[in-house]
Amino acid sequence: MKLFVAFLSVLLIPVLLQAQTPAQDKTNLEAQVERSWKLDATPLDVVHTLDNKRVFILTDDQKVRIFSADGKAVGSISVGKGVNAIDIEPRGEKLYLIDKEEKSFTVMDVSFVASININGSPVKGDPDAPVTMVVFSDFQCPYCKSVRTLIDQVSKANTKTLKVVFKNLPLRMHELAEPAARAAMAAHGQGKFWEMHDALFDEPKLTMIKIIELAQKIGLNMEQFNKDMQSDAIKKQVAMDMQDAQKADVSATPTVFINGRKLKDRSLEAIQNVITQELKK
Repeated sequence: MKLFVAFLSVLLIPVLLQAQTPAQDKTNLEAQVERSWKLDATPLDVVHTLDNKRVFILTDDQKVRIFSADGKAVGSISVGKGVNAIDIEPRGEKLYLIDKEEKSFTVMDVSFVASININGSPVKGDPDAPVTMVVFSDFQCPYCKSVRTLIDQVSKANTKTLKVVFKNLPLRMHELAEPAARAAMAAHGQGKFWEMHDALFDEPKLTMIKIIELAQKIGLNMEQFNKDMQSDAIKKQVAMDMQDAQKADVSATPTVFINGRKLKDRSLEAIQNVITQELKK
């Protein structure tokens, strides 16, 4: 009897094993190379920004190489020889390093220098000043109103070394931001941009009627103003500012750059420190 049971067990084992084996996944899978590029050193680790605009690659020559999404080199950061893993904040503002030899964790601040087109933009201060502050702003943005006061203070404290450049970034959520931007640029055509700039920000509640009244109040030629407000040239100018904002990775207002460096701390002391650093270069 025992012999028969043992014999039966031998016969049943393959059947039981087959029953316990999970069914194979018959889902079809396709994989294609989306992008690839060669490196000058062996890659050890890789991370990318949340918006996929930049890729950070740690290589065996003690560098973190930064690329745009299409493989264009943006720059590199030297790190310790023991660094074997990296990570970043969502937008790449900070770089995190794990060093196995030093048994350390390091946080590095990362600043990208943007090249911003300022041709034809309104300028306050000496056009030949060595330091350039570029402000992307929206005339209906409450935060832009508060930053305007800060910028005026910085400008007055650095009259010989700083010029302020205004760039329009009317946000879609603000119905009158784009018409106000066109009005300001129409005033710029008559040499009164900053007067219109201040009048628009000082107005508690913008309307189209108010915009016209403000133009009259600062003494603009209204026939020319109305014509320029609707001109393709002014509309193109505002659109170009918006494109320049996109190129500089600007999506919110106000955003301030000093010699291409985006400000993270907009306190008066912090701005002055950046200006001083730039003057030392």
